[in-house]
Amino acid sequence: MRDRDNPFIAREGIPYLAAAVFAIFAVVQFGEALLGLIPAIVLVWLFLVFRDPMRSVSAVPLGVLSPVDGTVVETGLTDKGALNGESHRILIEVNSLGTYTARSATEGKIMDFRAVVPYSAVNGHSSGLWVRTDEGDDVVLQFHGHRFGLAPLAFLGYGERVGQGQRCAYLRLTRFAEVQLPINSRVSVEAGQTVAAGVDLLAKLQHP
Repeated sequence: MRDRDNPFIAREGIPYLAAAVFAIFAVVQFGEALLGLIPAIVLVWLFLVFRDPMRSVSAVPLGVLSPVDGTVVETGLTDKGALNGESHRILIEVNSLGTYTARSATEGKIMDFRAVVPYSAVNGHSSGLWVRTDEGDDVVLQFHGHRFGLAPLAFLGYGERVGQGQRCAYLRLTRFAEVQLPINSRVSVEAGQTVAAGVDLLAKLQHP
């Protein structure tokens, strides 16, 4: 499945790219062509940071796809999952020059943590994306290590349906993505493996 209505450059980055282009023209206009290399280099860097290329997303029934471009750092079990239960945990270090948007690991309905997590604990989960599949499985995506204090920004809301591999949030230079899966899932990646958002399979949900 090919992305639709994909701008190639994340909309959040367009003002910064426009400012860099304006700076290049302004510097050259004043006759300082060599100085124009500085904003030109910045423009190239911004393009790499905010790029949001189209992806061919493979439909994998009960599959859990990588939400980000990066490298798997750790896989294992945890009893401190966002939904207060034991779960599989996959930690991915985000490629800082990978695609700027995160993608939903699975298809389903976006749920609201506030419905099940005590109010005092909501802030610890506020940067997460909880998707409940049609089969009733809960898959949670959380982010850690925000550079410059910029937490990822979701552009889908509670109650909306999201497709497998669909663009769902701006990463905004975050360092790590964590995927939490039901305890009976079958994880298919290991530490050190490179994964691409919306393309590579992390695990499969298990049903009779």
